[in-house]
Amino acid sequence: MADVLKNKDEVGHILVQVQDDLRQLKKNLVRLTVQENGEVLDIQALDVAISRTEHGIRRHAEDHLKTINNQFLTLPCIEEPEKKPVPAKLVKWQPPYETIPNARPLRCQIPGPSPGEKHKSAFIMRLLNNPFHPKNKEIVQQNYGIQLPHLHKRAWVGTQRLVTGSTSSFTAAHEGLPKHLHPKPPPECRDMNAGLLPSAADLSSVQTPVQPKAVHVLQREDSGQNESERASKLEMDVSKDKMAFGRSGTESPASRTIYTPPPSAASASSDNGVLNRGIARLTPLNRQSISVPAAVSKYPFTIAEGQIDPEDPDYCRFKKQYCLYWGAIVEALDQLQRMLLDFAVPLARVCGERLAACVQSGELDWRDSRGRLAHVEKLLSVLENRDEVWDLMCQPGQRYKGIEGHQAAAVRIQTCWRRYSAHTAYLLQLRPKWAAQVIAISLLKHAKLGHLKKSLQASRIRQLENYRIRAESLAANWKHITSAKRTIIHVPSLGYSQHQRLSLRGFDVLQNTQMGRLCDIRDENVEVIYVSPVCLGKDVLQYYTRLLGLQTAIELGDASAPESHCSKRFTVLMPEALEYFPTRNMCLASLLKYSPRTLQRIKNLIQGKQVYMISGVTCIDDLAVADELKVPLLGTEPAVTQLYSTKSGGRRIFSSAGVDMPPGKWDIYTLEQLHEGLARLMTEHMEVQRWLFKIDSEVGGRGTACCDACHLKCRPWAQQEFSRYGPEQWRTSQSQIKESVMIKFLEEVPHLLASYAHPANTSCYATWTCFLEHFLREGGVIEAFPPSDSVTCLTVDLLVEPGGDVCMLSCGDQLRGPSGLEVVGCTVPQTSICPDVLHSICTRVGQACQKRSIMGHISLDLVTFLDPSNLEQQVWAIDLDLGYSNQLAMTQLMLMMTRGTLDCRTSKLEVPPPVRDVKSSVCNARIKTKAQTSVTNRFAVMCTRLLHTNLSLVYYSTFFLMCKAQGIGYDVKARQGTVFALHDSRDRRSLGMLTISEDLQGALLTFARNLSIIHQEISAPNMQGANNFKDLIKDIEEVLGMTIQNQTTSQEEKEITINNVKRIITFKLHVPFMTFSS
Repeated sequence: MADVLKNKDEVGHILVQVQDDLRQLKKNLVRLTVQENGEVLDIQALDVAISRTEHGIRRHAEDHLKTINNQFLTLPCIEEPEKKPVPAKLVKWQPPYETIPNARPLRCQIPGPSPGEKHKSAFIMRLLNNPFHPKNKEIVQQNYGIQLPHLHKRAWVGTQRLVTGSTSSFTAAHEGLPKHLHPKPPPECRDMNAGLLPSAADLSSVQTPVQPKAVHVLQREDSGQNESERASKLEMDVSKDKMAFGRSGTESPASRTIYTPPPSAASASSDNGVLNRGIARLTPLNRQSISVPAAVSKYPFTIAEGQIDPEDPDYCRFKKQYCLYWGAIVEALDQLQRMLLDFAVPLARVCGERLAACVQSGELDWRDSRGRLAHVEKLLSVLENRDEVWDLMCQPGQRYKGIEGHQAAAVRIQTCWRRYSAHTAYLLQLRPKWAAQVIAISLLKHAKLGHLKKSLQASRIRQLENYRIRAESLAANWKHITSAKRTIIHVPSLGYSQHQRLSLRGFDVLQNTQMGRLCDIRDENVEVIYVSPVCLGKDVLQYYTRLLGLQTAIELGDASAPESHCSKRFTVLMPEALEYFPTRNMCLASLLKYSPRTLQRIKNLIQGKQVYMISGVTCIDDLAVADELKVPLLGTEPAVTQLYSTKSGGRRIFSSAGVDMPPGKWDIYTLEQLHEGLARLMTEHMEVQRWLFKIDSEVGGRGTACCDACHLKCRPWAQQEFSRYGPEQWRTSQSQIKESVMIKFLEEVPHLLASYAHPANTSCYATWTCFLEHFLREGGVIEAFPPSDSVTCLTVDLLVEPGGDVCMLSCGDQLRGPSGLEVVGCTVPQTSICPDVLHSICTRVGQACQKRSIMGHISLDLVTFLDPSNLEQQVWAIDLDLGYSNQLAMTQLMLMMTRGTLDCRTSKLEVPPPVRDVKSSVCNARIKTKAQTSVTNRFAVMCTRLLHTNLSLVYYSTFFLMCKAQGIGYDVKARQGTVFALHDSRDRRSLGMLTISEDLQGALLTFARNLSIIHQEISAPNMQGANNFKDLIKDIEEVLGMTIQNQTTSQEEKEITINNVKRIITFKLHVPFMTFSS
């Protein structure tokens, strides 16, 4: 047996020696350039021949190793040595490397008759290959009769990992490894017993089997080796190793992702074994010149240029330490070398303890379920300079600098191109299918949308037909309904366009400025259902309950009278859709349409009663709500409302009614129409100094701009020509001078508008350019501003009844802001126009509206001034709004607080005295009858929206206590004082105020005093807040000045008249006396 092994050992030594000689010859040929007779030898041909010979020898060496390792080697019985005196110095036992067999785990399956015996044989072989297993000695003794000695197991220091915590952090650090960084798996073995050493391994590292002879076994004392000697051989930096492992656990996978471009021409032509100059840490290839850090591992060794030097002492010492399972270690080293060769890593330091631990635990088996990525992580974990190797591997194009780099780059390029080609072809193939799907979906959507439009159109047509049918029934029974018990549903909805609603700040509060509609319950036959566009708190509801409960106290003139039970006759509802659409600026009718619970509650409240609905500015959703509730709507059709509620539509009605209106043009949509119309108007009306531009769709003075004609350069010359002809002849004549004036104006109009035209309200339209854009898009009118310094505007609220009658409900003079074009309040009743003239104008306008199927509440704006040419009073109709106005809502509150009546035919607010309880005697009855017949007049100043941002800082309870302390309140006995209208409970930035007094001057003074006190109480010197109080106070002062001047003039006229009458009487008395005496 020994002879056979000896012969085989000699054959192995011969094969190894031949392989070493060929390798050395190959290295020398690379460095030499041989010339003979002037001809260069073909070194490449020699290299190919040597490689072919080396391949053949390696194949024969592998077959030789298969034959050796397939045989079981046995050890003779180790006899107990004789006890001899121990010398002073024990000789350290160290077996020769050549005699230690390669104890690689045998993976062959022992053939057997059954799978169970095969499994048992494989299990026994695994135990035999593992000398550290507790049953290893028992199986060796049973199967081979060898009694192995009891060796003490040393503690494996090298297997202790420096990484703390779970290994998941280390695995996560390499999740971003691209596919081209995955190492190649070891070649598949055709025979489970073959491949102890792969073809890429160095055969010189394989040791021959152990010679079977008796040896004296002693305990090895490797731990007593001088640490300084090992440190002198290999120095490693502990801190660098710790840092590398620490960073691998904290670095994110995304930071490790490397995008590798194709290799450049320069990199492709470079040597695979030379590292780029940028990697300074791994650049030196001469191992003698490398400064080795301090040692951390007991058995480290170095892999230079992907190869292991078999003569390296560190490698030999590592091989000697782990010789018993060297086969598995060689396989792992082969995989590591392949990876380092693929990425052209010049230098790698392997920690022997980590490598052995990973091999023993089976972590380096690339065939497990974790895949190649985990295998790369395990391979890198055995390196002490893992971070440097990782940084080098992650450099773009590094994979293509290693072994077979050109082939890998070609494969990569071909793969990318094929993938691109296949993907492009796939997309081209999918394009028709995608187009077909898009066409099909579009057709389906179009069909569904068309069906939805048809259903909506049919629904709206049905709602419109039902509205007309109910309107006819309402017109036929109107007189009966107004005289009997009825229920009025108030929906203060402003059905503006979406653009207007979105541009209005606080649109929900703006819709709720008509809380005065609740005062319709002053008629005992009326019940009110009020739908609020905002969420009202208990404080606001309690305030209106107490305010409406003062009817008995006002009627009796006694503040201590009990509250009337009016809370049963009004109901305030809030749609639940307010919570669903808090920021959409939807009109109240739309919110109510999508509030089924509120609609159902209204149905329950109106069941079996005579009901009609009053909206604000009607829209299609008002018809939907009325149709859902099955009640008539006292209002105009939405299409008619949109047509005639514009500035151009109002001028059409005024023109058909035959009332005076300002000179102007309407339905202007182009810039040419604007320039030409303005030039012609300025030519026709030379006396007008200012011209107004109004957008059709805007309301409340928002869309108004102005321009003064005095800035025209040719205007002085035109004024001279106008004075020479005179006003009447100038308007009727068609002379050439008039045409020349118009041409001059037309040339200067563009510059005039661009330089001097400006919007009245800059908060809506900052510049003329912005205003002009909306003006031309929405359409508008040009109007003349009254040519007078004293101009008064007034508003009249009309009701075009379904029966055809026109009734005046309210009339008042407007209080305007600083621009003179925005309404901020009014005084009721009006005192600017003769009541008969006012009634005539309102009647004609109401009849013209009735002819155009306009029904319900309308608001008419007029302007009056003295014509400077003849000093006669002129009245122009300037605007028409179709809907319930804020002035009418405040008028209802005024009538309830005074228990009076507003006679618009005489422009008087008549208030009866309070009814007192007296004894039923004849004398008292006469006194009571006389007191009831005597009425007094009152004047009121009202503002629907006082704005002050500091009001939100004060609760309503505190606000009323403050007013009470300052003497602001209402006297129910005298029926005069101040009443507030609250709008909301959340923002509390606006409220309405009404002051009532015996004369207009007193009402104005009270209103101005209240504004001043409230502003002082809620404001600080450094926090004034945004408000319109000052503008109102300034306008009221101007009105007061005019009122005092008119009163003075009236008194002087009265005194002159009285003196003339006295003189006439005196003259008539003296004439008979003189005659008689003569």
